[in-house]
Amino acid sequence: MAVSEDDLRRRWSDGQPCHGLWSTLPGAVTGEVLARTGADYVVVDLQHGAVAEAELPGVMAAITAAGSVPLVRTRSPAFPDVGRPLDLGARGVIVPNVRDADHAREVVAASRYAPAGGRSIGRLSGGADQPLVIVMVEAATALDDLDAVLAVEGLDGVYVGPGDLSLSLGLTGEEHREELRGVLSSIVARAGAAGVPVGVHAYGGEEAAGYAAEGATIVTVAVDASSLREVVTRHLGVARGHPEPDPG
Repeated sequence: MAVSEDDLRRRWSDGQPCHGLWSTLPGAVTGEVLARTGADYVVVDLQHGAVAEAELPGVMAAITAAGSVPLVRTRSPAFPDVGRPLDLGARGVIVPNVRDADHAREVVAASRYAPAGGRSIGRLSGGADQPLVIVMVEAATALDDLDAVLAVEGLDGVYVGPGDLSLSLGLTGEEHREELRGVLSSIVARAGAAGVPVGVHAYGGEEAAGYAAEGATIVTVAVDASSLREVVTRHLGVARGHPEPDPG
């Protein structure tokens, strides 16, 4: 059964986790294959992925037809970078590099038509009039201003980027793993207390389940490129007679 952005909103408001996938590989077929897994949403990464902007209409349509909600991680929080994926069929955006609450308000305005915002009418494909708008907490300044960010009107959620946040906080490396995990847990707890859906970028099912148990509702389970590499590497190992040890 197909999932819509309004279905995600309803489930988040009820505290139910939605599970999604992150896509960095190009092509509509990639989007369709990911959506056919039963994922609630698929995020196409324009910031770091290999998908070209011109591919978006086809990729967004393929994800939608396969039953998932197509979202886009934008190139940047700049006004045109927020609106362009929405014109090309995205049902929502996850916006990186948001500095603070004022910046988050600018992002919301860029995604809404007047009088609620300043989005220009020029849609080329079947996007949403009220798209999902999620800002990333991946900078120390955003973390410092988190309570104000969570209070921004029109925001559908916040999404934690553990990699960039660890860089911004100086918490890279295995020796800081537990401290960083504590920071992520505190963000989930603070967003939950504020009644704001919160997402965390996990790198596998077990980690994703842990975040969901803490209250995260926008739960990204895996990335297509790394998952493909891991599975193929494991199969090659088995074929060559030296499989990797079972992590369980």
